[in-house]
Amino acid sequence: MIKHIAYQIKSRGFRGTIQDFPGADPLKDAEVLRKAMKGFGTDEQAIINLLGSRSNRQRVPLLVSFKTAYGKDLIKDLKSELSGNFEKLVLATLKTPAQYDAYELKEAIKGAGTDEACLIEILASRSNAKIREINQVFKAENKKSLEESISGDTSGHFRRLLVSLAQGNRDESENVDISLAKQDAQALYQAGENKLGTDESKFNAILCARSKAHLRAVFHEYQHMCGRDIVKSIEREMSGDLESGMLAVGELSDLPSIIGAGTKDRTLMRIMVTRSEVDMLDIRQEYLKNYGKSLYTAISGDTSGDYKKLLLKLCGGSD
Repeated sequence: MIKHIAYQIKSRGFRGTIQDFPGADPLKDAEVLRKAMKGFGTDEQAIINLLGSRSNRQRVPLLVSFKTAYGKDLIKDLKSELSGNFEKLVLATLKTPAQYDAYELKEAIKGAGTDEACLIEILASRSNAKIREINQVFKAENKKSLEESISGDTSGHFRRLLVSLAQGNRDESENVDISLAKQDAQALYQAGENKLGTDESKFNAILCARSKAHLRAVFHEYQHMCGRDIVKSIEREMSGDLESGMLAVGELSDLPSIIGAGTKDRTLMRIMVTRSEVDMLDIRQEYLKNYGKSLYTAISGDTSGDYKKLLLKLCGGSD
């Protein structure tokens, strides 16, 4: 469903599909969940209706209110009642953004293969404050820092790129110094197009440290200076994960490039949960533009059951 990656879009005000539910009461919500799981069978629709209409900051406190009211662990109860992708999606909605990102990064790193696309997606699109919070949660839950985990599982210039991003120390100001932008554009040209081989470290230093506003000015100056689009230069000079990572950091990737067959459910869940309160309306627009059908229709055709119903709640409607 979502083949490549949804990166941060410059949004026009609130562009999500899930907002705070007016007058939500965590104890009453806990009671709804308890009733849905009590006795014979499970009322999945009640769980979908509740979790699909609460914001993250209204869902997460349910863990405490459920335990306060019933002396039971909500996560354990849900795990015993649900299964498959529906269970995974429900549990994802009950993590804080930092907990979910830390969990996804851990899953992307562990095991035989590495999910490089997941690492790029999260580290290239989160704010400094979010990256620092992810670092804290990751260390607390894994007894090993995010940087150590990344370093042990990746290599070369791609590893350096991820380690740079994991510092959560990127300039986030909106101020642009045109003379510095021209210097950076010149430096990128000297490091790539104007050089035999590529100085990847220079690209890393500029793309990972400079603000997004500054980089937009750099790319404009670059085009003006050498008559070539920076995307084309990066694609010519780099390949594979490093190319994908550099394009993501510079916000140069095609937005979300969402497509039917071949997408892992894990990626689909992550995009739907993490972007439903950020820019899901933009992702839906981009999907429709790219593929001529709504994301809602695509999800309906590619998923099924209660899993599909909750995904569609997060999607928020058809276009």
